[in-house]
Parts: sequence; structure tokens; C-alpha cells
Amino acid sequence: MKNNIKSLLVLIGITAFTVGCQDALDIKPAQSLSIDQALSTPANVQAILLGAYDDAGQTGSYGGNLNLASELLGTTNEVDWQGTFLQPRQFFQKNITIDNSFVGGSWTNAYQIINLANVVIENSSIFTDADEKDRVEGEAQFLRGMAYFDLARFFGSTYVAGQVNSQLAVPLSLEAILSTEGHDFAVPRNTVEEVYAQAVTDLESAAGKLPDSNSYLATSNAANALLARVYLQMGNFVAARDKANSVISSGDFSLTTSYADAFNNGSNSSEDIFAWQVTDQDGTNGMNTYWATRTYGGRGDIPVQLAFRNTFDAADERGDFYYTQSNGTFSLKWQNQFANVIYIRLAEMYLIRAEANFRLNTSIGATPTADINRIRNRAGLTGLLNDFDPILNPITLQDILDERKKELAFEGHLLHDIKRLGLTAGGKNFNDPLLVFPIPQAELDANPNLVQNTGYNN
Repeated sequence: MKNNIKSLLVLIGITAFTVGCQDALDIKPAQSLSIDQALSTPANVQAILLGAYDDAGQTGSYGGNLNLASELLGTTNEVDWQGTFLQPRQFFQKNITIDNSFVGGSWTNAYQIINLANVVIENSSIFTDADEKDRVEGEAQFLRGMAYFDLARFFGSTYVAGQVNSQLAVPLSLEAILSTEGHDFAVPRNTVEEVYAQAVTDLESAAGKLPDSNSYLATSNAANALLARVYLQMGNFVAARDKANSVISSGDFSLTTSYADAFNNGSNSSEDIFAWQVTDQDGTNGMNTYWATRTYGGRGDIPVQLAFRNTFDAADERGDFYYTQSNGTFSLKWQNQFANVIYIRLAEMYLIRAEANFRLNTSIGATPTADINRIRNRAGLTGLLNDFDPILNPITLQDILDERKKELAFEGHLLHDIKRLGLTAGGKNFNDPLLVFPIPQAELDANPNLVQNTGYNN
């Protein structure tokens, strides 16, 4: 391996190495810099951090494929797959093979993000200003915690609240790897409990270090919002409620005037807590690729089924947020190929707070009824849910979950909600091993200490 800046950018996939983010990380003169030189200035370490963001926003992970996998693996009658790519069809059919390149790419990309974050964290002492040091560390921890959370959700079986989750997830790698020499890559998988704990540790630390405002990069609110999502998945409703409430109470975000205004934006809307940035020169909107038709820059691979569209009330703007062409009816959420890819928006925080408050019989921040009707009113549904009297006919948990599904459809939540709620997807129970990604064959070939997930041994 050459001892230059590109050797710094050789990113670990535990056993597989690849070079990435060169557009954000090429520091002149690239070929003449040693690793020590590359890590010797705050500007260079900041460039590596931006490279981690760039990796995370690619189509292979948060720019499209992770959302795609969740929606296709989780679907029963919400969407169809009519594309020609084999890998997403395997998600849709719940029949993933161990050489699925989308799965392999998500593994490799996650460890690229993690290793770059590790490099930044280990070299943050180069920043002499304490606030800058905290910001850089916080951003790297945000990205690492995010990556580990989704690695655990996709490659590990369902997290079950109230038990020690000893089922296997993925290996934890918390040290920067700059060279293959002398490094042992034959590492075993950590448990779901351990990986979730690392994600929480990273995100809690990030929330304490990040500023309230940080351009389009991670902020304290973004870390708290992601923590609300993590804690909800873990069944920790007190923490989920409190984190969601802190984001809402910050006053830094507001629901867009209409439902349509929340989507297809080239810059962050008032509702976006964090979004992956896309321009006509950089970044990719992989959601547009699959979910939009060719008229709008996509492939027209995923039409929305009538059974799901019929679940909306007649006056619900979300039920009309579709367009029909000769090959089907498609969501309008991903119509603009140069729009940012939304990762966390404010509506999700209201839904998390409502669900957690309901389960806990509390009203921190607002009542569940108030939060749900705030979401419904923005969608054009005037009056209270089902015109109920909140005393005689109170809101139910199912009401809240129904609103969550309608509001957040096609944004990557479906599979994870099915698992945490104990539901079924296409006739498979939430804990069916085929709703979990296989460990990529290339990783198994290179690392004898990795074991395959149940259901993929053949």
C-alpha cells in the first residue's frame, strides 16, 4: 500500500478495502503527502470528515439503498417492484442471496463511514479551539452511531426490549485503520445489545458536543432526533419521548405549510432536521432513481399499490400525493432528482412523542391527540381524528400507528416498524430470519471468525 493520502482513504469493510470520497478528500498534492502529513492540519482532518458525509449520502447507503431495502423487505401490499435489477427484486420477494451486491455494498459503505469517523476522532486533537474540537468529534460520532444503528437493524435480528439481546449483529471497529500491516481482521461479530449500546454512546456524546446550528451538517438536534428513533426501536419510550420533545421544543424547526412542501427541495426545508445534500454537481438521490418515473429522472421501478392508497381519507392530501403514468401510480415524494434526500424530519418527532406519551400515559410536551391532529391538520384533515370526543372516544395506539405509516410512507421506516411492533411482511413474521440481511459472502470468505445468519447457510 502506498504511503500517501490515498492510503489514508483506503476504507475498511472489515475485510474488504476500497477507495472512496476522492472528490471531497483529494488534498493537493495528493501523491506527495504521507499519512502523517495528511493528518497534520485541521483542514485535512475536516476534509476527511466531509468525506465521511459524502460516503454516507451515496446511493449505496443513505442516499437510497437502505430506504429501498426497508420498504421492499417490509412490504405486503404497499408497493410493487417492476424493475429489472435483481438485487431489489430479492428484497421484494424476501429471498436475498449471500452475493447480493446491494447488501454487500451497504456493509462496505457502513465500515467506510465508520473508519473515516474513527480517523477523525483519533486526530481531533489537531484542533486547538475547544468548540471546534467538540464539533468535529461530535459530527464523527453522529456518523459512526448512525452507521452502527443501521448495521444492527439490518444484519442483526430484532432488538427485543427488556431482554439481553445476545443475538449476533456486526463487528465493532472503534480504532482507525490506516494500513493492513499488523492488523488482525479476523474479528467476530458483536451482539445486537453491544452494537446498539455503541450507537447510543456515540449519539449521546454527539448530542452534547454538537452546536445548535451547523449549516447542513449534523447538529445537537440531529443527534437527539436520531436518538429518539434509536430509543423507539429499542422500546425505551421514556428516552424516545424526551429526545423527540427536546427537538420539538427547541423551536428550530416547523412543519411546512403543506405536505407537498416537505419534499423535492434543493435545500433543507423548515421541517428537515437532517438531510443528505444533493446538487446537479455532487451527491446522488437514489430515491429518485427507483421511485420516480423516467419523466422525472428515475426508472419507474416502484409503483404504489391501490390497497395502500385506499387507506387514506378522501380529504387527506397524503392520499393524493401520487401521479399516474402508463406503467403505474407513483409517489410524488421523490420526484426531483436533484432534491436533498431527507433523513429525519420534524413530523417523525411528533409521531414518536405521540406514541411514547400514549404508551406511558403521559402528556410531556403535548397530548398524543394534539400531536396526531397537528400532523393530520397539515395534511388537510380538519377537525379531530374521526371527529371523536377525546373524553368519550379517546385516541388509540392503532390511530397513532396508522398516522405514522401514512405520514412516513416510502421514507425507509416500514421494515423497522414491522419488527419493533411484531407485525408481518408479505406473510413472514417480524422475526423471520429472511427479513434480516445475510452476511456478505465476500466477508465470510475473508474472515473465518464471521458466522452466517440463520436461513442463509445454503
